Amino acid sequence: MSGELTKLKIKAYRDERFTQEVANGEFNTLLNPEKYLVKYQIEQNQSQAQGTSSAAPRYNKSLPEDLDLEFIFDRSGVIKGYEDESGDGIINDVDNFRKVILDYNGDEHKPNYLVISWGALLFKGSLSQMEITFKLFKPDGTPIRASARAKFKGFIEDDLRIARENNNSPDLTHVRIINEGDTLPLMTFRIYGDPKYYLEVAKANKMMNFRKLSPGQQIFFPPIEKAGKLKI
Repeated sequence: MSGELTKLKIKAYRDERFTQEVANGEFNTLLNPEKYLVKYQIEQNQSQAQGTSSAAPRYNKSLPEDLDLEFIFDRSGVIKGYEDESGDGIINDVDNFRKVILDYNGDEHKPNYLVISWGALLFKGSLSQMEITFKLFKPDGTPIRASARAKFKGFIEDDLRIARENNNSPDLTHVRIINEGDTLPLMTFRIYGDPKYYLEVAKANKMMNFRKLSPGQQIFFPPIEKAGKLKI
């Protein structure tokens, strides 16, 4: 429904392909943020040839983006429907939040993989830093208001990152979204000028059935060496 309030949502996964959901691994923010910061960074090669006085920076690669967010927790009674009925203040709220974004992921000993979505924001990554400030307390010291500032490091699957960064092929991006009526041989012809590489593309994307493409599906196309072979 138009005008309906949508809350910022964080969903946790155990794997880098975002297919294995974490049990109870979803968090919806109490109050939507007033702002969020997305940081992009370019890595450059500053080396210069011997005997030269200076060198122009050369592009090396694009690093995954960073996302900064602030979260509010409040059980003081000022927000309707979020009164302190349990008597524990925001302790359980903060604990549930930490379990979603901070808990270690199985034997890998690393935070969960996260999908953060809200409006135009769709971010995949994991927590890199967080600090919680407790601001208001009950007479016995139980916190009833806090804010958490969290920084997340963006995540790009290695296959997609390599395809996007390689600059030796006809297409710098190598990423295509399937439209209705697209076939893999046709798309391979559009990218490489020759449909014969469609089996290699299917293999690079780990596609079990390349004859049945789904609209909206994302496919990357590896670069071609001069010898006419795919770099897979």
